[in-house]
Amino acid sequence: MARMALPLEGNHIHLAVEGSTGGTTLGLHMAADTIENGGRVLWASPEMPDGVRFGQLFDHLSLADSSRFHAMNLVGSLTQAVSVLLETSSSLPSVKLVVLDDWCDESGRISAERIKDAGTLAASLDSNITLLLVSKAGINAGNGQSTLNVRGRSGMEKNGFQIWTLERPKDGPFRTLTMNDERVDCQIEDEGFIQS
Repeated sequence: MARMALPLEGNHIHLAVEGSTGGTTLGLHMAADTIENGGRVLWASPEMPDGVRFGQLFDHLSLADSSRFHAMNLVGSLTQAVSVLLETSSSLPSVKLVVLDDWCDESGRISAERIKDAGTLAASLDSNITLLLVSKAGINAGNGQSTLNVRGRSGMEKNGFQIWTLERPKDGPFRTLTMNDERVDCQIEDEGFIQS
């Protein structure tokens, strides 16, 4: 089965994930696709991606291609990180994807300041750069179709972000990725996400 192709093209995406379902893997999957298509990726997170997982997802790329993945440690002030990302995205050639993984606290409300910083980054990036923010979702106690509560939804939507969710409908590698209102059943494998 082939890896899933995901719609990027300058979108601003807030991906809310059920804990331990593969949000970082989805970001790395998108990064590998971006690099394979000639782009460059800026990745910011409190912890660097797992080296083994990175190797699996980037296995089909050459070492030279993989060098177009630039990672930075996201600690402290998001405002400072935003300015570094903006400066780097305009000084490096061919940046097509910026990923902030675990960009906010794992639980509770996302602060208005963090949402404002995310909006500033989205508004200031070149229009052909996709911005992906990955965060843990809350649990929805209601009986709706999704068990996830997208934290900061209204603030993110006001800042022009599409809302995506990733959840595990049953045990095993099965995942449901919802992009806006489109639900896609998929599986997480060593090489990334494949459509079921």
